Amino acid sequence: MTETDFDETVDYVVVGAGSAGCVLANRLSEDAGTRVLLLEFGGKDNSVYIQMPVAFSIPLNKPRFDWGFHSEPEPGLKGRRIHQARGKVIGGSSSINGMAYVRGHPGDYEEWVGQGASGWSYAEVLPYFRRLEDCVYGADDYRGSGGPVGVCNGNGMKNPLYRAFVDAGRQAGYGETADYNGERQEGFGRMDMTVRNGVRASAANAYLKPVLGRQNLELRMHALTTRVLIEQGRAVGVEYRRGGRTHRVRATREVILSASAFNSPKLLMLSGIGPAEQLKAQGIEVRHDLPGVGANLQDHLEVWVQQACTQKITLNAWLNPLARAAIGVRWMLFKDGLGASNQFESNGYIRSREGLRFPDIQYHFLAGAIAYDGSSAAEGHGFQVHLGHNKPKSRGRLTLASADPEAAPKLFFNYLSEEADRAAYRAGLRLTRELFAQPAFDPFRGEELAPGRQVQSDDEIDDWVAGAAETAYHPAGTCRMGRDPLAVVDPECRVRGVEALRVVDSSIMPTVTNGNLNAPTLMIGEKAADMIRGRQPLPASNAPLFFAEDGGARQRIGEPERRPGS
Repeated sequence: MTETDFDETVDYVVVGAGSAGCVLANRLSEDAGTRVLLLEFGGKDNSVYIQMPVAFSIPLNKPRFDWGFHSEPEPGLKGRRIHQARGKVIGGSSSINGMAYVRGHPGDYEEWVGQGASGWSYAEVLPYFRRLEDCVYGADDYRGSGGPVGVCNGNGMKNPLYRAFVDAGRQAGYGETADYNGERQEGFGRMDMTVRNGVRASAANAYLKPVLGRQNLELRMHALTTRVLIEQGRAVGVEYRRGGRTHRVRATREVILSASAFNSPKLLMLSGIGPAEQLKAQGIEVRHDLPGVGANLQDHLEVWVQQACTQKITLNAWLNPLARAAIGVRWMLFKDGLGASNQFESNGYIRSREGLRFPDIQYHFLAGAIAYDGSSAAEGHGFQVHLGHNKPKSRGRLTLASADPEAAPKLFFNYLSEEADRAAYRAGLRLTRELFAQPAFDPFRGEELAPGRQVQSDDEIDDWVAGAAETAYHPAGTCRMGRDPLAVVDPECRVRGVEALRVVDSSIMPTVTNGNLNAPTLMIGEKAADMIRGRQPLPASNAPLFFAEDGGARQRIGEPERRPGS
């Protein structure tokens, strides 16, 4: 290729205006002499359904905003094909997700380091979490203030059911944590969301739109990147389709893929980087045999345990068209009320069994009984908890369906293929029933709606989970970070064996974290931006972190110890 083969030249091309891509566009363009081009296949995010937090289930199901991926038939889920919503809009999945803000447990990052991701311990990533936050609770050793991303609790747990859930967790012996994103994740407490002043704090709102006036940054929407261009083992640019034409842009410094755990490995393979035999089978020239591309696919599943409520105080009262309209009008006028919250305002983290150093079960509590995507609701009044086993052993793979860049990749997660994962859900359901039986729920508790008291034995629970479990929309791991032969990127996010090419998104996670993935993905963007710019990393934190003193010998640990002055 020569210079005449390119339509234009920039310093950096970032593919994907999702969570990490928006961070990179912002941080890289802080250097005024650096030209940054951000390519995004989706369009604008100006829909009220995106910006109003309570409406998040609507864009999850709209082809305008969602890529519309589905898994292959999953044997562990009764052969069902699982919808895998991914944001096709500026802000990416941060513009259509449930806005839950969860960093994960410090032990997750120990796992990363143990798999070769040096420099990514929790002490080393905590400063980047703090840098990205504008936390309404104020700054301390764990939380940040003044950063791009607004973090709050929505409506402050005004509905008494949220407090009942936290009290039930304490009564069941798990303890209450003042801040699960702070010193101690384990236990029950308020839940954080990425909302600022009643509006979704997506990566587009937080990072991208405030800097689009910079002369050295261009956002180009409705651009489908089709491949990375490689010369003599170096990424020199990308090819993309837009407006019915094919374009090429040269990157003099680097090409950075931030296209998601699905599209980043897909792009690598379309570019000839991946498992050689798979590429040959699709007629793609092998530019670099990298067998780990597409492997290590992970995700979180969740099931909804629903309970009837004896008091008419739940969100189910607001599901009729007139009530919904009232919520929308109030939000449009004042940016407050039910419209300003994702409604997940309390949560919990517990261990499914003894012998674990840190939690593997996550709870999101909802003061209503309704499907996550809004597709169905219980009759009458109810509440529910989303039960997820967040440290799955099961692994799947992403492969190409064809060499056509417009074809969706084949996604096989291999959900619940490991007995340990199935056992965790059995334990999780029984522990959840114990939670709902605590005195805190006595004023509210009706009959169990789902799965129903008829589901008791191991086989019955397994069958229910296989038929009811849905994705929590947390795919990760397909371009795993590490140093072994199956690692795709090194700890600097550089694609192994190809110069000037990085991957920066949730695909680089060696293991999925214990929680929702948006916060860690934003952190990855922040930390990678310093690496790309050649900056020294932020100084590691020395803030104390909570691990059970008994090393996990007990399944539940009770109230946290109070430090002096707390």
